[in-house]
Amino acid sequence: MSSALTDLFPHPIVQAPMAGGVSLPRLAAAVCEAGGLGFLAAGYKTADGLYQEIKQLRSLTGRPFGVNLFMPQPEHSGAGAGSTGAAAALPAAGAVEVYAHQLAGEAAWYETELGDPDSGRDDGYDAKLAVLLDNPVPVVSFHFGVPSAEVLDSLRRAGTLTLVTATTTEEALAVQRAGADAVIVQGVEAGGHQGTHRDNPEADGSGIGLLALIAQVRESVNLPVVATGGLMRGSQIAAVLAAGASAAQLGTAFLAAAESGAHAVHKQALTNPLFVRTELTRAFSGRPARGLVNRFLREHGPYAPAAYPEVHHLTAPLRKAAAQAGDAQGMALWAGQGHRLARELPAGRLVEVLVSELAAARTALSEFPAGSGGLS
Repeated sequence: MSSALTDLFPHPIVQAPMAGGVSLPRLAAAVCEAGGLGFLAAGYKTADGLYQEIKQLRSLTGRPFGVNLFMPQPEHSGAGAGSTGAAAALPAAGAVEVYAHQLAGEAAWYETELGDPDSGRDDGYDAKLAVLLDNPVPVVSFHFGVPSAEVLDSLRRAGTLTLVTATTTEEALAVQRAGADAVIVQGVEAGGHQGTHRDNPEADGSGIGLLALIAQVRESVNLPVVATGGLMRGSQIAAVLAAGASAAQLGTAFLAAAESGAHAVHKQALTNPLFVRTELTRAFSGRPARGLVNRFLREHGPYAPAAYPEVHHLTAPLRKAAAQAGDAQGMALWAGQGHRLARELPAGRLVEVLVSELAAARTALSEFPAGSGGLS
């Protein structure tokens, strides 16, 4: 099945689906045309919005592409704060209400209202799945959980290859049991949301680095691996391929591309010396997501409850207002740990550069004399 997936695109480079308007059809098309696998992000869109983006992408390229879906979220039996605190023992609704009170000053500052936390939990999953079954695409990936075997079978019958994100070996085994065609192994270095199947605050701080995770999954799961997390250079792609991955998925690297729909302030922040590090935070969405450390993350991250997507809906107007004001300190600046290596290149050119770097790294490895790794 690895060949079935990688036969779709000449180069082992996948553009990560980035929700929130980043993964535009023009970005996916540019990556596809350069020989990678471009992705659309269905997250936070309507089913019709997804259909229109697929239609637009097909007008830009005849090459294979993918679409990513967010899995529906279970009801919360309880949602503690991101760290120990007064909200930790409150049920989800109570914790979100407390957080809303803490965000009142932000709403006043940005002269906007907070969003309705009860704006929906399933992200229109069934309607979007219907679009993908009525208008099959080459690849569909899933984030935040594992779809049912019936869903995966229906997509397979439609001619679609399926991928599911996993952040642990246990999650990768669940992906295999469900019958997916490949697993996206996401290291803790990755920008944006961790694709954990269940958000467990007690597991905070236990994320696994990409190379270690690839090795663990490869020894336990008999599925092709797409590796993602902190990858910014062709030499890193060579490393994950050498570790056993069939392809590498890059998000932050493409976020800075001209075709990306990311806000200009977000793109500039990736290499701005003001932003020196990233952190996993629930401040903006209620689920662990890696972003550049800014004022909002510092002030609210320690108190944000584990309540996704309620917190996402709650903060949406704040994030929108901050973006409109060009205020990087109030935006969700999703970025992986390699963000300082971002290059402002057209997406197609970036694929070419990555392929060249990958080839150089492979050549260097092939020329490395056996047994010469010791120090003298």
